[in-house]
Amino acid sequence: MSPRFVLASASPARLKTLRGAGVEPEVIVSGVDEDHITAESPGELARLLATLKARAVVAGLTDHATVLGCDSVLEFDGEPYGKPGTPDVARERLRAMSGRTGILHTGHCLIDTESKQELRELASTTVEFAELTDDEIDAYVATGEPLVVAGSFTVDGLGGPFVTSTEGDYHNVVGVSLPLLRRMLAEVGIAWPELWKTQQAYTYDETVASTYDETRGGPARAEAAARAVDSLLPKGGRVLELAVGTGIVGAELVALGNLVHGVDLSAAMLRHARVRLPGHVAAADAGRLPIADRRCDAVVAVWLLHLLDDSEPVIAEVARVLRTDGVFVTTTEKTDASRYADGRGPNDTRSQDSLAHLVAVAARHGLALDSATTFAGPTRHTGVAPLYPLIRFLRV
Repeated sequence: MSPRFVLASASPARLKTLRGAGVEPEVIVSGVDEDHITAESPGELARLLATLKARAVVAGLTDHATVLGCDSVLEFDGEPYGKPGTPDVARERLRAMSGRTGILHTGHCLIDTESKQELRELASTTVEFAELTDDEIDAYVATGEPLVVAGSFTVDGLGGPFVTSTEGDYHNVVGVSLPLLRRMLAEVGIAWPELWKTQQAYTYDETVASTYDETRGGPARAEAAARAVDSLLPKGGRVLELAVGTGIVGAELVALGNLVHGVDLSAAMLRHARVRLPGHVAAADAGRLPIADRRCDAVVAVWLLHLLDDSEPVIAEVARVLRTDGVFVTTTEKTDASRYADGRGPNDTRSQDSLAHLVAVAARHGLALDSATTFAGPTRHTGVAPLYPLIRFLRV
């Protein structure tokens, strides 16, 4: 049996790196306030923050686990560059970094609760930046990406073309040094292959993914769903779509003026979603979102909750990532007939998307039912267009 391995970080890039290496961690966000922590050097700051994250998560555990905390800091002219937070700061930093070299430090803290070992290590990679024009800097800052990453850049995202070379471990720049982590795990008695495991989730293979849209109403149903969802969304905010699937609804939401990011567990579905929402989708479990607290203006779930044996972990995560006055929009009351068509028979938990159940669970997590609407799907062989109910909760 694979050991319980926990990633104490909200970074989607770290999660993606680990998954790419065959590791499916449990994600628990530490909640450590990084803004008020200081250290004698940028490298020591990265190591200290990683340690505080790992210890904070361990403090909340009720059973044994191996916990990895990571934090990255860019050292530039001897000063630490964390997340810039604002466009002006990001723009200023990128201009200073243009054509020059910095050092990306990533602190790693591994705590194994069973053996009571705590290992603290630092990996450092030299990064050379291209000479950037003001237009390139302005365009990059406008994407929002540099505002939420250490050093105001990524090497695996939109910022990749602006990095001309790296000296050291590439994965360390993304956020976690895989060779270093392998050595640390060995020190606590865990061989790397022990962390390889098959993802156990309700998912779709490529055969299903390739025909999913046309067998589920195609663009007509997606457009109708998006228009209804859009009517319940705050304008100008960031929208997270859970179980984004092929991205067909998300793309329609983008066409209506929304900034949409999507997550899904199915690699096959995500291959299609990346075409429709390039750079804005990631592999993630809706019940363990790799997102810090209070970061989302809106969360959307279209035809997800009826698939779950227990919808409460997902609703709890939605409440955690929503800002105050943020909204959660979800479909509800999918019929038993629809469940059977999806190949899921009746069971004791088939009401996980029922209105009464959702209202009760949402209330426990600070979400209040605020409004509702419906939208029509394509006309069926009966000549009747089915109506799908859509509800909105407000984060209070």
